[in-house]
Order: sequence, then structure tokens, then C-alpha cells
Amino acid sequence: MQLRYNYRAYPDAAQRRALAQAFGCARVVWNDCLRDRKEAHAAGLPYVTSAELSRLRITQAKRTAERAWLADVSAVVLQQSLRDLDTAYQNFFDSLKNKRQGRKVGPPRYKSKKDTRQSIRLNTNAFSLQAGGTVYVAKVGNLKVTWSRRLPAAPTSLTVTKDSCGRYFLSFVVDTEPDILPGLQTDAGLDLGLSAFAVLSDGRRIDSPRFLRRAEKKLKRLQRDLCRKTKGSKNRARARLKVARQHARVADRRRDFHHKASTRIIRDNQAVYVEDLAVAGLGRTRLAKSVHDAGWSAFVGMLEYKAVKHGRIFARVDRFFPSSQVCSACGFRDGPKPLHVREWTCKACGTVHDRDHNAARNVLFEGRRIVAAGRAETLNASWSAGRTRSKVPAQRVEAGSHRKGQPTQAGIPGL
Repeated sequence: MQLRYNYRAYPDAAQRRALAQAFGCARVVWNDCLRDRKEAHAAGLPYVTSAELSRLRITQAKRTAERAWLADVSAVVLQQSLRDLDTAYQNFFDSLKNKRQGRKVGPPRYKSKKDTRQSIRLNTNAFSLQAGGTVYVAKVGNLKVTWSRRLPAAPTSLTVTKDSCGRYFLSFVVDTEPDILPGLQTDAGLDLGLSAFAVLSDGRRIDSPRFLRRAEKKLKRLQRDLCRKTKGSKNRARARLKVARQHARVADRRRDFHHKASTRIIRDNQAVYVEDLAVAGLGRTRLAKSVHDAGWSAFVGMLEYKAVKHGRIFARVDRFFPSSQVCSACGFRDGPKPLHVREWTCKACGTVHDRDHNAARNVLFEGRRIVAAGRAETLNASWSAGRTRSKVPAQRVEAGSHRKGQPTQAGIPGL
């Protein structure tokens, strides 16, 4: 399986200039190739191949006066930018042909130098790990890195990223074997919510930290200061950086909370079942800010790939399953209830239920039924697990995906 490991990098002034030039060259190659394909499509001409674009927009462009500065950066950066454009087009075509599940993917768009997040991708020909703990990047130099943990194997690719608040990160993709944990006899159903972040079927509750709500007062003050600054001024740039740093702190704290909670749940249970929530739909309601603050989608994604990594079972329960309407004691369906009803009494057996705990127990029972029936939903990782063999890089966050030729069934890698 593939895992991604992120580390903070600290380039000096000269290295920051070299990285800025690499970001710009990769962006120019992307935009030039995208423009050629759009113009060919508008003129009714055939699709421009990657080989033709590589020859015109990289090899020959370096010999012209307008694009001579493309030779100042590594050729690997330019080629990887063209490959990323090919991947974007392939995702768009697969979405049009309904070969790609989920929300529709639009066509590739032009990149701007004003984008607050910039990145380049490199393969093993353009970077190497040095003995002194630095990372050599071609035509940039040895970057100082804070190694928070050891890499389990030699990396196969590297992504250098500059985020909105000016921080630099090195993201390594590593092919590694799953770390199978000892088997357990426990399983858990999770009911995700807003008043409590998650309620487990055994009655445990994980309180919602509400990182964005706690930082809202300071964010409002910083955003008011930003609005008062003149557009294009250096004061506005400094004020924008302060807002970006505050948002980055909120995102980092939320991610750390998700990782710790998901790791604890996966280590304590052999099987984990979660309701498949429509987060995109809930994000358009009056609860949108609280829904995005909770970060359910990222949390469930962590549970999913950690189940693959540690040999656990993971299954999603259909979002239309009436987990809040069914009595977990006798199975009687008591009908829908408004959100302000947190406790209710079953009309059939008289059991008094806590709404969230009852829903978590129902999710547990439905998850067990799905696993016993051998449904395809018990496949871990993505919906395409075991069906495709496309070489897709790991996600930006530490994410798991299947190794080529090793589909996973019911959370046991290699079966």
C-alpha cells in the first residue's frame, strides 16, 4: 500500500527564490499545454497528445527567447506538470462517461500566480535523501527538514508545497507493507454529530472540539483589519498572511484531533461501522459552518485507510438507513423525530433511548449485517478497490491506497 508522509521544510532565501521559479515554470507549462488543447478543441482539431505538447511546450520552448528561463529549473518538474494535466483530463473524461463515482469533475482550469498554494512534483531522478538529514532537490539545493518520524522505506516521489501562510512542506509517497495489529473481539458503530463529535455503540462519547468556533473571535478581528487595508498594498499582504496563519492553526488542530481519535478507535476495535453522511448536502444548510468545522469527511477517510493499514474491517452504512427511527432493543420503527428530541421512549417496549447512542447501536447492527452478507461495501479504501490498477498518487494528507495487484476484502490486505 502507498502512504504519504509530510514534513516541514525550512529553505533559505536563495532556495525560496529557486522554488518560486520552479512553481512559476510548472504553472506556465500547465497553462501553455492547456491553452493548446482548448484551442484545438475549439477549432475541431484532434486531441493534442502529450508527446506533441512535450516537444512544443518544453523542449522547443526552451530554445526561444520568451521561454528560455524554463531551462533554469529541473526538466522533471516540467514533465510532471504535463502529467498532472493529463491526469486532470482523464478524470474529467471518466466523469463524463460515468466511470468515476462521486461528484462530477469539471475540465482543467488555468492556474494563476496569485494562487496562495503552489506545488511541484518530483520523481526519484530529481531528489535524494542526504546523510546529514537534508533533502536534495534538483536545481534548488539541500533543504533543511524537520523529521518528526522516520520514513519506513525509500520514497518513490516527492511533492514540494508552499501553503497559503508561507510554510513549505515536503510530502513523500512510500510503498510499504501493512502493519497488521493483533485481532480483537470488539467492534463499534459510530454516530457522528455536532453536539458530540461521535458517539460509539458502547456508550462512549467524543466531545466536539469546535476549533473554528473557538477561533472565531480572533478571526473576525483579523478579517476586519484585512478589509481596512488598501488592495495591492504591503499592509494588506501582511494582514492576509495573519488571517491565513490563523486558519492554518485551526486546520492543523482539527487534523491532529482527527488522527488521534481515528487511531484510538481503529486500535480498540476489530471492525468499525460508520453511517455514510451526505456532507456536501449538509454543507448547504444553516448548519454549514458547524458541519465543516467538524470535518466528518476527513475523519471517515482516516478511519478507512487506517483500517486497511492495520488489517481491520471497515464498512459504511447507507445514509438512508433509519438509524434514529428504529429502537435498538426491539427493532420497532418509531418514525422520524426533529433534531431537538434527544431522548425518546419506544412505544413498543418502553425502552428510553438516548438518540445518539441508539443510532450508534443501530449502525453497529446494520454494519454487522452488511459484513455477514458479504456486500461490496465492506471493501476498504476507495470505491475502485480491486477493480482498477491505475497509478494514482497518494492524497496530500497521509492516506492509504491499495498496492498494485493486492486488492483488500473485509479489511485483510492480500486476501
